[in-house]
Amino acid sequence: MAGTKPVSGARAPSRGPAVRAVAAGSVGNLVEWYEFGVYGFLATVLAERFFAPAGGGTAEALVRTYASFALAFFFRPLGAVLFGRLGDRWGRRPVLIAVVALMSGTTTLIGVLPTYGTAGALAPWLLTCLRVIQGLSAGGEFGGAVTVLTEFAPPGRRGLYGAWQSFTVALGLLCGAGVAALTAAVLSGAQLAAWGWRVPFLLALPLGMVALWLRAGLAETPSFLAHAEREGVRTVRLGSGALLLAAARVTGWAAAGYTFLVVLPSYLQVSLHADVRRALLSAAVANAGFAAAILPAGLLSDRVGRRPVLIAGAVLVAVTALPVLDLLQDPAASGLVKGWALAAAGAMVGLMAGPGPALLAETFPTGVRWTGLGLAYALANAVFSGCAGLIITEAVRRTGNPDVPAYYAATACAVSALALLGHPSKKRTHPSGKVS
Repeated sequence: MAGTKPVSGARAPSRGPAVRAVAAGSVGNLVEWYEFGVYGFLATVLAERFFAPAGGGTAEALVRTYASFALAFFFRPLGAVLFGRLGDRWGRRPVLIAVVALMSGTTTLIGVLPTYGTAGALAPWLLTCLRVIQGLSAGGEFGGAVTVLTEFAPPGRRGLYGAWQSFTVALGLLCGAGVAALTAAVLSGAQLAAWGWRVPFLLALPLGMVALWLRAGLAETPSFLAHAEREGVRTVRLGSGALLLAAARVTGWAAAGYTFLVVLPSYLQVSLHADVRRALLSAAVANAGFAAAILPAGLLSDRVGRRPVLIAGAVLVAVTALPVLDLLQDPAASGLVKGWALAAAGAMVGLMAGPGPALLAETFPTGVRWTGLGLAYALANAVFSGCAGLIITEAVRRTGNPDVPAYYAATACAVSALALLGHPSKKRTHPSGKVS
């Protein structure tokens, strides 16, 4: 691991703790992204229940909903710094427990919030406040999960272990899409709007309890124990140049991921006038393709290096984003063809998401790893993920151009590809455990 060496009392990870780390890191991450997915997939319903009575039409209400969505992302860098500094100084395990408890609790509270019809103007403010708290906890979750997964990874398997973080993102989004789609299919439109939208949020409570149980039994990582024995709680400096470059390298992953995996249902409903069931099914198909590609991409990056796999994903999205969107707009194209196109778009994002966590973990030494990788990821997501729905919806509304999502994803992926050109194609691990 970066910045560590064998010391007394610190042993190489064994299979048992590593398996527990995968489970504990992954399930908390799944809870986080399940909730973010549910919010995105049910954005049109939430807009009607919390924002539409404030005045304006459907598009204006959706913009307000995505503004609340974006606000949570802008608190993620603060959460990354807050929880990251605690995790880098006092240990990974206790902070990971606090983060998942906070996320699960606020998600459950959204499920019992009064709507605008009951609480008036207070309702959207309560929703936004809970989104802010979720943003803080989500900012800490990514860095902690990736740190634990990669610091417990066996030699030469950091890409695969880190990919579990992205894989549970896909599972969380897929679960969110599946639960939202199932709820919409089982209930009538009136039932979904009246109370059915609450069910997916309330399901976060049992998921969170499982995550808390797994993390309560998690051991501290060998890398942190070695660092603590050597350095104590001495503050390690975090370089701004490395931070900004790391954020640029995952910008395409952030933007394309939210464009094709989260914003898609609302885009299909508002811009292409698809019904809610078909839109949610489309999101599920795209997320299935995303999930299928992640672990193979992480494993491949252990063999050929992070850079070629990440660049391949970024270039593929940049080149194919517009053709995929044009295909979705084509009334003559069959549903099967559109389904395969969506699955392929998700898989291209998966090529970036697989090696991405390991790349970020290898960028920062142990003493600032949680803070550094969490903040880099949070910055990229605050700008290019959290704002995706807001920017795309508003741009389509103002210009009338349905190709805006393709331009958005392609531009961000081009930025990432350029930033990745200067990254070493493959890391070499010395016997000491230090990554060069």
